[in-house]
Amino acid sequence: MTTSTGGQSRVRVYLIFMLFILSSIAFLDRTNISVAGVQMREEYGLDQVHLGWIFSAFLIGYAAFQVPAGWLAGRIGPRRVLTFGVIWWGVFTAATALVHPLAGSALTQLILVRFALGAGEAVVYPAGNQFLSRWIPIQERGKANGWIFAGVGAGAGLTPPLITWIMLTGGWRASFYFCAVLGVIAGLAWYFLARDKPEDHPNVSEGELAYIRAGLPAATKVEHPKTPWTAILTSKEVWGLFISYFAFGYVAWLFFSWFFIYLNEARGVDLKASAIYSMLPFMAMTVCCLVGGVVNDSVARTKGLYWGRCGIAIVSFVLTAIFLLAGSQVVNTTIAVLILAGGAGAIYLSQSSFWSVTADFAGPHTGVVSGFMNMGCQIGGAITASLTPWIASQYGWTAAFGTAAVLALIGAVAWVFVDPTKPLVRAETGEPGLAGEAFA
Repeated sequence: MTTSTGGQSRVRVYLIFMLFILSSIAFLDRTNISVAGVQMREEYGLDQVHLGWIFSAFLIGYAAFQVPAGWLAGRIGPRRVLTFGVIWWGVFTAATALVHPLAGSALTQLILVRFALGAGEAVVYPAGNQFLSRWIPIQERGKANGWIFAGVGAGAGLTPPLITWIMLTGGWRASFYFCAVLGVIAGLAWYFLARDKPEDHPNVSEGELAYIRAGLPAATKVEHPKTPWTAILTSKEVWGLFISYFAFGYVAWLFFSWFFIYLNEARGVDLKASAIYSMLPFMAMTVCCLVGGVVNDSVARTKGLYWGRCGIAIVSFVLTAIFLLAGSQVVNTTIAVLILAGGAGAIYLSQSSFWSVTADFAGPHTGVVSGFMNMGCQIGGAITASLTPWIASQYGWTAAFGTAAVLALIGAVAWVFVDPTKPLVRAETGEPGLAGEAFA
């Protein structure tokens, strides 16, 4: 942790990498059920609709606790909030495997356990973004968010082969126990290595501290400000992000919840081949998260925050719609998977834009605003988890992917109304346009 370049430590870089690890584990823990779902359906006697209810329960719990998680991260700090959340979700990951299939209330128990798991995982990104707003200068936020959310693709991409291997050797329950232990270890490591503010970390050099402070908007430095609920709930930026992230969540969870089962049941691909094919969208997400973060910062530096944050996101959503429409109509399975994977990757080009923008304009209220925005994403995910199997059964999988494509276009339009240079609450500093100063 004491490695330095030119006399300046790089603790912030190592801690962002830790958030990448936590993000990977979070998605490993939440998407393992999509792979195990094939065996769980048989053991519990579930149909696709009931399995969709279980998927949705996680997302409803996840959505419901986004704003409280962001508020807590702002009040007591992301270090403790993240630690508690990671241990919590480790416990309820294990609890999923403890539900007995012969229990008369097995379905209800699974729904409640997955709801509780979602409530615990709700802390990861609002708290992570609150951390980022305190530790990462504006000019590095695109890349930092690119790394954090590359964990989404890495964790979800690792899920099919890893969970399939564990299931084939020890059963689906063993995969949940493995994920639970991994989460608890990661949570404890975060607590011992992270700090809420760079000033509190013993390994941050004076050079790094000065560099961080110089790149933070003045509003970020306000200690424990009162949450401006009226400003948040009447902000067109906040609602634009909420609507667009709703569309993002709908598209993303089509892959997280149903892609493995779509390949297995709609395309007739066997379990092992499905695991390999299922990796491709998540590999694309990982690469595009990293690329999107770099491009985000680069364009913002040369063309301004609007084009770097919003322009990239608009292009991302339009490309996603095109890929989803095209891929769903291709007959050849390999080509279809490659095109659909392109759609999954394309939408993740925008991921760093969402979280960088909230840190840019929300300042000390980043956790709450991020949580509200992410609530939209999870509502979209909860809807797709239950609606997709119904659309697929009634109208076919082409219609299911087509619905997602339409929502992607709506998400692109919503970004037009977002201005990343407009501070959420100007009165805290008395200076307009603070969010863009680092690129001036």
